[in-house]
Amino acid sequence: MNKPTIGILYDRIRWEEKELASRLESRGALAQMIDAKMQVLPLDSSRFDSIPELVLGRCVSYYRGLNIASTFEAHGIRIINSSEVLELCGNKLLTSQILSKNGIATPKTVVAFSSESAMQAIETIGFPCVMKPIVGSWGRQVVPIRDRETAEALIEMREQQADSMQTIFYIQEMIKRPPRDIRCIAVGDDVVTSVYRYAADDSWKTNVALGGRTEPCRLTSELEDIVLRAARAVGGGILGVDVMEREGEYVVHEVNGTVEFKGAQTSTDLSIADRMVEYALSLEQISAEKAATSAQA
Repeated sequence: MNKPTIGILYDRIRWEEKELASRLESRGALAQMIDAKMQVLPLDSSRFDSIPELVLGRCVSYYRGLNIASTFEAHGIRIINSSEVLELCGNKLLTSQILSKNGIATPKTVVAFSSESAMQAIETIGFPCVMKPIVGSWGRQVVPIRDRETAEALIEMREQQADSMQTIFYIQEMIKRPPRDIRCIAVGDDVVTSVYRYAADDSWKTNVALGGRTEPCRLTSELEDIVLRAARAVGGGILGVDVMEREGEYVVHEVNGTVEFKGAQTSTDLSIADRMVEYALSLEQISAEKAATSAQA
């Protein structure tokens, strides 16, 4: 019997990609590493014979991962997560829209589309607030705004950058929360882990990539409910759902379509990668059974 083969699409091999490959092999599957930077994809090809039928998308670059995912899908290759999920999760404005549309608690958000209207958006939220780029990760360019002088300086700085994305001003309320947030990892219909993330001493950002640390977080029924609702709202798959605590309720502020989990793994005994691999192999098995049934028909 042939071993199932799962692709791992990457543009940088990190601890997570190595762990996923190791867990695939420990389950008797083959991991095919696919360097996204080296892909040349003819759109008129009927099928990409060298690419497995199921691929785990692990690109750091949002645009690279999104566009390769859509190209794979156009040629019958399934990718986790789908291009639709990646697009929603990689754009903070789209994420906020879908969360709000589905009645999921999320920070109050106002968006403006020019430097002339940006201050009005900030004043609509009020001070303090947070300015974020609509595309970006690791907390880059996420800035707290506590007064009008800071707001004016940030607007002027963005105005001078030759980047059309900088003319989209995404402003959120600053949630009054404990000095932490919660990272939950949803795989299919399960929340496989939840951890607190604490900022480094000299920062208010909780990103582990910026020096934050993690601790175990008990998964309450309320937390599980809002995480799974958020995961379903964006289309499901393998997702990192970031949650804040506000006066006895949970607020979802971000959903990650290509979730890093090295930090979360330090605060749990179960293997997060193994749960991801188990999910991928279950989908591969379903696809194989469908193909066998079609061949017999």
